Amino acid sequence: MNWLTNWVKPKIKALVGETDVPDNLWHKCQNCGQMIFHRDLETHVHVCQHCGHHLRLPLEKRLQHLFDDGVYTKVELPRVKIDPLKFRDKKRYTDRLKEAQAKSETGEAITVAHGKVEGRPVVVAAFNFDFMGGSMGMAVGEGFLTAARLAVMQQAPLIAIPSSGGARMQEGFLSLMQLPRTTIAVEEVKEAGLPYIVLLTDPTTGGVSASFAMLGDIHIAEPGTRIGFAGRDVIEQTVRETLPEGFQTAEYLLDHGMIDLIVPRSKQRETLANLIGLLMDGKASAHSAAEKADDADEDGGDEGGLAIPTPDSGPTAGDAKPA
Repeated sequence: MNWLTNWVKPKIKALVGETDVPDNLWHKCQNCGQMIFHRDLETHVHVCQHCGHHLRLPLEKRLQHLFDDGVYTKVELPRVKIDPLKFRDKKRYTDRLKEAQAKSETGEAITVAHGKVEGRPVVVAAFNFDFMGGSMGMAVGEGFLTAARLAVMQQAPLIAIPSSGGARMQEGFLSLMQLPRTTIAVEEVKEAGLPYIVLLTDPTTGGVSASFAMLGDIHIAEPGTRIGFAGRDVIEQTVRETLPEGFQTAEYLLDHGMIDLIVPRSKQRETLANLIGLLMDGKASAHSAAEKADDADEDGGDEGGLAIPTPDSGPTAGDAKPA
């Protein structure tokens, strides 16, 4: 018997009284193993100050960090049929949904919000990994479609922030149908001449990476993000070859031309604002030139008309349309 623990400690607690000490004051970095005080974690936006490892960032904190002054407006998502297949494994699917909603404090794995980034209006479709691993079902598909159509209506860029394990098995084939549906949503944004930017966060895998997550005009990733379709063991057993180390990391994909940028969390808002400025300002200039050309044609036909600049390449090519 340890008399210090079993006798002395209870006596001291009885004298001084119990104190409520939170059990989440310290967090351990999964990369270097260092302990991080919770205030330091908040200050560095869930980035380890010892090794620079990017820990997973809760959805609400990510949106607050991204939008100007942390101000944004959430969009109510369309209702879908709950548990269309009456699925049950160890638990009913409806019970799993209730547990996920209580744990994540969100209604689904996707949140659609709009606001401003460095003064520029944007629409964001962000995933919450705490909600059933950010899995994509019918509700997520409807949410992404809502985000795309809101972007077209507001003539604003669409930013997707996936963090997902893939399609939701409890909805079977209906979850797989969200792959082509989200692809069509991306096409609607592009046909409107609006930028579609993807910010890849850990992890981006499965059906999400096989659909809208890899269709962006520009792909940005956080350092160390895991990006892929199937797991390493599944791929190696299928192709019967040993795969290179780190082949599903953002750094490996950048070296092989699959993504465009790796941007640390502290620089993401600035980087997104700069990219949106380049894409949207060029689009506005092309439309302005077309409007001036139309006005010149109405005033004097071909004589004295303005030459319309027609870019041969770049993100604004093909955006110059008569108003």
